Amino acid sequence: MQFTSEKVYQVGLSLIPKIGDILIKQLVSYCGSAENVFKAPKSKLLKIPNIGEVLAQNIVQQKVLTLAEAVVKQAEKEKVNILFYLDTDYPRRLKSLYDAPCILYYKGNPEVLNPQRSIAIVGTRQMTDYGRVVTEQIVAQLKTFNCVCISGLAYGIDICAHKASVQYQIPTIGVMANGIDKVYPSQHKQTAIQMQQLGGVMSEHPFGVIPEAPYFPRRNRIIAGMSDATIVVEAAIKGGALITAEFANNYHRDVFAVPGQLGKSHSEGCNLLIRKNKAQIYTQVEDIVESLNWDLVQSNESLAKAIDFSGLSTEESQILALLHQKGPLHIDELSWQSQIVMARLASLLLHLEFQGLVKALPGKKFCLA
Repeated sequence: MQFTSEKVYQVGLSLIPKIGDILIKQLVSYCGSAENVFKAPKSKLLKIPNIGEVLAQNIVQQKVLTLAEAVVKQAEKEKVNILFYLDTDYPRRLKSLYDAPCILYYKGNPEVLNPQRSIAIVGTRQMTDYGRVVTEQIVAQLKTFNCVCISGLAYGIDICAHKASVQYQIPTIGVMANGIDKVYPSQHKQTAIQMQQLGGVMSEHPFGVIPEAPYFPRRNRIIAGMSDATIVVEAAIKGGALITAEFANNYHRDVFAVPGQLGKSHSEGCNLLIRKNKAQIYTQVEDIVESLNWDLVQSNESLAKAIDFSGLSTEESQILALLHQKGPLHIDELSWQSQIVMARLASLLLHLEFQGLVKALPGKKFCLA
């Protein structure tokens, strides 16, 4: 059977047993495309670092392509978007992360995958009335800033954030730890359907995959990676919310924690994050606005009036345009977005900073001055 769709080959790579996202990216980098990986001779594959005999054999046998074609056909039937990490509509916040999933399955509005602003709201499954009220308040206040709310569709704080987003007509994305064809837990199916009107549901797993324990921490890395900041509302010492916060810290993203009552298990995780300086204290939405410099974002008209682009190089103008369009960016993401190598970018940023056009922020982030 002939497989002509590059999407089939991309899905096929993700279905090879024990391959992993990093190896997939390495194979595509060496071969040029997913299709070229499957068409490469075994001798060539074995010359690629970390590609052993078993993996090379699995690739050249092409057995996974039959299943991959079935996945692509089912996705077309059920209106599920299959996003490969090289696709233009793949979430840009994830794209620059070393452990980002190579394939994402997404059902909903694709226009919200790359928003100007995005916030993750996570917390315990054993939500208290206080946690519910705080979560709903946070979501309501975010509406002013045209922000996408991201969470994990779990019981407690997660589903509360999603429901509040639906109520206030805020785009919200639920990241799942199972196949895109099922909502887990099933009690949240109706909310997931409502979410798809403005936002959607997402998974790195194809159809038919059931939720297993190792999938939940991996799901949490997507939540953290897609967000400019993560807010932990209520959390125990051990749990998924703290794992999400840890991923966010590793990705150089801001983390906030809502302080809780001393001696209560659902508050211990938040208080620990604050005490260990792994999260900023959250008291009001202005904490996020100030930390992420949302109040510094200018309109296109005011930017053009404020800056004389005539004396700037093409690369400098590109940097300023990106910071204006996207808001504050980590230097790694700015390098990826601009396609300017890191050493060159650092020099340009320093020059722009001397001119008073760019401002350096904590955590290797930059914004317009």
